[in-house]
Amino acid sequence: MKIAIVGVGAMGSRFALMLKHSGNEVTLIDGWQPNVEAIKAHGLQADFNGKHVQSKMPIYALDEVDQLQDYQPDLIIAFTKSNQLDEAFQKAQSLISPQTYVLCLLNGMGHEEILKKYVSEEHLILGITMWTAGLAGPGQATLFGNGNVELQNFAAVDKDFAVEVEQVFAAAGLNPKYSDNVSYSIWRKACVNGTLNTLCSILDCNIGELGQTKESEALLKTIIAEFAAVAAHEGIDLDQAEVFEHVAETFTADIADHYPSMYQDLIKNHRNTEIDFINGAVWRRGQEYGIATPYCALITQLIHAKEQLLNK
Repeated sequence: MKIAIVGVGAMGSRFALMLKHSGNEVTLIDGWQPNVEAIKAHGLQADFNGKHVQSKMPIYALDEVDQLQDYQPDLIIAFTKSNQLDEAFQKAQSLISPQTYVLCLLNGMGHEEILKKYVSEEHLILGITMWTAGLAGPGQATLFGNGNVELQNFAAVDKDFAVEVEQVFAAAGLNPKYSDNVSYSIWRKACVNGTLNTLCSILDCNIGELGQTKESEALLKTIIAEFAAVAAHEGIDLDQAEVFEHVAETFTADIADHYPSMYQDLIKNHRNTEIDFINGAVWRRGQEYGIATPYCALITQLIHAKEQLLNK
């Protein structure tokens, strides 16, 4: 399959390497110039479960997309940061032909409203991934552990192409599954991001350290309850007890010493975060529906305040 990956951060690097090594034609597009230059010079490199891997792939900066005039991918995978998605697809929209599909695997909620400006609903696929990844530097990923992918057509249309994507991902070892209710899974994962990512960033700790605090259980349950209240208004019945257990089990899992992606963006790299698509989305929708979400509101404000302090 001819695949373009827009956003070659940690997770984009994982998918690029695994899809390339299974025989797909992969083209990379990224907005971080040091990353683009490093991959052009040395290929995409990774510590892949303790083994060094390196792969040459064509890569273009977002401002260089006009050089791809005759390139029409079958599939574009969106792996930008949520707050960069609109600008990235404004610049990359020339790649989207009437036959192109777009798969969004970003954390958080509301990305479909952005992507519908650039691709028809019938050619939009939404999903989540539970793989983990990190960046050691430009063009250098750290890829450990196992994971999976869940995906579903956004519109109620023939799912033949999405099933083909599932097969391509399976051949790459990405452990995909076509879902009948990916919206539930997106909300469930948003609860993970809205608790672990945000609290670790605010408290400057890793996942295991968060779990060692006496306050962690109450914090998780309260935040999850706010997510569930807003989700219920949209017809999604989150199982709060199951979601809490799903999040809490990470405190003692293999990823307990992991610093979540929001922490890496905010604390380590002083970059703006995706908070407006996670707790911020819950706060915003809660205001629309008349549902109180004080914890999500406070967390969103604290993360934005931290962004300002670190980016002065």
